[in-house]
Amino acid sequence: MSSISFIGLGGMTRAIATRALAAGHPVELVGRDAAKATDLAVTLGDGATTAPFGAAPAGDIVILAVPFTGAIDVVTQYGDALADKIVIDISNTFNEDASGVVTPDGTSGAQLIAHAAPSSTRIIKAFNTVFGHVLTSDRTLDVLFAGDDADAKATVSAFIESLGLRPFDVGGLAMARWLEAAGPLLMGLAQNGAGFDIALRVEQVA
Repeated sequence: MSSISFIGLGGMTRAIATRALAAGHPVELVGRDAAKATDLAVTLGDGATTAPFGAAPAGDIVILAVPFTGAIDVVTQYGDALADKIVIDISNTFNEDASGVVTPDGTSGAQLIAHAAPSSTRIIKAFNTVFGHVLTSDRTLDVLFAGDDADAKATVSAFIESLGLRPFDVGGLAMARWLEAAGPLLMGLAQNGAGFDIALRVEQVA
């Protein structure tokens, strides 16, 4: 089982960490608010520990679970502590009214994060196409992911599958641009009649 470090203490961390612990993965929780990290670890139970913000993550996989507006600063602050790590960026990049994305044309938040990270850090985009509260259900949901490193993608795919979810590889990290564009799409669906209890699903038709 891979050990998992979460940087960030929001709803997505709670949802993914709950599934990770149920699957037998050790979980490390890291946030600027140490008391909040401790409270979340107590809530999640055995297998959840905490570490100081800025310390080298212990996990084989690091899940960057902070808003995109702060993600590059966090990666920059961690610097070489993320060298050789697999880092999953789960952020969405949509603007305030969810009508579009804030990243420049032709790139993605994940690529900008990768540029800020050490060259040996393997960035994978994943989980941003699933609402956090939907992840708390017991449904077998689809998780789309993208990245440039084949070994890192295999590790992340196995991790996703261990959570009782279905991993779907959409290609290299350049494809993160389109995964992030799914954010406004989902928000548009949710706000125009579908509601927020929805998820994207891949149907393989024979």
